[in-house]
Amino acid sequence: MKEPAVSADPTQVLAFDTDCHIFDGCGFAEVSPGLHSFLFQPLLGDGDSNLYFNKTMLLALLGSIIIVGFFWAAFRRPQVVPGKLQMVAEAGYDFIRRGVVYETIGKKEGEKYVPLVVSLFFFVWMMNLWSIIPVAQFPVTSIIAYPMVLALLVYILWVSLTFKRHGFVGFWKNVTGYDKSLGAVLPLAMLIELFSNLLIRPFTHAVRLFANMFAGHTLLLLFTIASWYLLNGVGIAYASVSFVMVIVMTAFELFIQALQAYVFVLLTCTYIQGALAEHH
Repeated sequence: MKEPAVSADPTQVLAFDTDCHIFDGCGFAEVSPGLHSFLFQPLLGDGDSNLYFNKTMLLALLGSIIIVGFFWAAFRRPQVVPGKLQMVAEAGYDFIRRGVVYETIGKKEGEKYVPLVVSLFFFVWMMNLWSIIPVAQFPVTSIIAYPMVLALLVYILWVSLTFKRHGFVGFWKNVTGYDKSLGAVLPLAMLIELFSNLLIRPFTHAVRLFANMFAGHTLLLLFTIASWYLLNGVGIAYASVSFVMVIVMTAFELFIQALQAYVFVLLTCTYIQGALAEHH
């Protein structure tokens, strides 16, 4: 068996770092993607001490700077007749404001939450987009810590708004779905609603984004590495098919990346609306 060459990072084996091909006596399992594809050595600091700065953190930081820089450049000198950059920024802002916030929460109640929701949308979208950007080629949201923190922020906002709007007793009625008309099944229904709202809701909010980005990145890696692995002898014919799948999956990922950012903020607005609405 031929030993694959590995990168400077021993936790990762990349397609372009190995001479392992089909018919060379090595198996695809030696170069196939796995959990190791989501691990990165620290760029700064020591991983053993848990105080370090790695690639995903760098991408998150760069993404934040790009988003802030884009909107600052677009709106620093707003014009009555907008230029191209301002027009694009206004279109994106208005799409989230009218198509998500107003439609879900309403104009009167929702206006104050527009900046938050717009920020969440573009941040999540940018973190997803890193997956198909050359050199970066990694979706930050495929590391569950990032979706978890975002979901936790939304969860804290939802809980605080519910307490503020309905008071202590009203909060528990809201999260348990208290409804006397349910009769004998009311205790069971309240228990299910309590478990769903306080425990399942933040978990699914984070995992939905994480799982889609994790799976998408794994598939892209699978077909990319397979294209390189098959690039030998008659395997070239199969390599071309695999490469076509790379292109198809990249296009599909573009759609999924935007869709997942949209779903994340849509759920955020749904939770806020539930906190502000009268008990049902």
